[in-house]
Amino acid sequence: MVSAYIALGANLGDAAAALRLAVKAINSLPLTQVRQKSSLYKTAPLDVDAGSAPGGDYLNAVVEVETSLAAPVLLAHLQHIEQEAGRERPYRNAPRTLDLDLLLYGSARIDSERLTVPHPRMMQRVCAGAIG
Repeated sequence: MVSAYIALGANLGDAAAALRLAVKAINSLPLTQVRQKSSLYKTAPLDVDAGSAPGGDYLNAVVEVETSLAAPVLLAHLQHIEQEAGRERPYRNAPRTLDLDLLLYGSARIDSERLTVPHPRMMQRVCAGAIG
């Protein structure tokens, strides 16, 4: 079993409901169990200029999971959960119904075309205030 950390975010629709459903979906993955979850918190969108796409602040959380899934397999499951939540990828940093990022996967360092761990932008998010 490996301890992994997953960032959850949404800024379209009912973001709080989307995050709650995502935590349940992650906990239902094979060979995976959610061990801890953060409070909800807000962050400003990245790379936003005046007049850019709508969406507003993101509602976020982080979960720690224990998993026996390989990192690429876990990522594929996370992307499937995003798709089920209506995630579209029209352009980089577009507003989203759900965003799931694999931040850490044990002590692994992964740099492939599909996956980079530790997540390269995980330290760029600044908490705008805990929600509870």
